[in-house]
Amino acid sequence: MIINLTASQQEALELMHDTTRDGWVRDRIKAVLLASKGWTAQMIAQALRIHETTMSRHLKDDFSEEKLTPENPL
Repeated sequence: MIINLTASQQEALELMHDTTRDGWVRDRIKAVLLASKGWTAQMIAQALRIHETTMSRHLKDDFSEEKLTPENPL
């Protein structure tokens, strides 16, 4: 999946990554940022140590629904 981010979207994600303490959210942000740099879901999944289908679903959800935080936080 190809993700195109504007400079302001990328900057906002990087700021969110730097300020959040939730590792799950940081991983999802990293996934979106890496996908915007041309990484494949397989490459990102390997780097983040998660299953490729999970990564593909995250990228689809994150980009289409701007869903970067868990729906049911602990």
